[in-house]
Amino acid sequence: MKRNYELSVTAEFCAAHKLNGYPGNCRNVHGHNWGVTVCVLATDLDKLGMGMDFRAIKALVKEALSSLDHAFLNDLAPFADQNPTAENLARHLYTELNHLLMQTLTANAASPDATLRVSRVMVAETPGASVTYWEDH
Repeated sequence: MKRNYELSVTAEFCAAHKLNGYPGNCRNVHGHNWGVTVCVLATDLDKLGMGMDFRAIKALVKEALSSLDHAFLNDLAPFADQNPTAENLARHLYTELNHLLMQTLTANAASPDATLRVSRVMVAETPGASVTYWEDH
């Protein structure tokens, strides 16, 4: 039987954006206190009984959010050809966090295999409006 453990960490960052082509007020520059929940899937536990240390996940999330915090998202390279919507932010963070996780595993001489991966990223513009992004494997 394959066992799955999904570890999650939440964080926040502040950033402004505008939605080009949007027919309402969001076409104007405005800001959000964005909420982010990152889930890491572990299929194995280490000798301590952990899938991954929460502190390590928090460090990855902090690194991924550092370029977004207090930024005008429309000016950032990942959003040069697309609006920085919650959907596009979630996909960007999913990709970036998986990349950072693989770098970390490789740097720590761990085999970057299927035992650890970012499984989902949720981005909330407001406490009541969020999107979750994941890819099927």
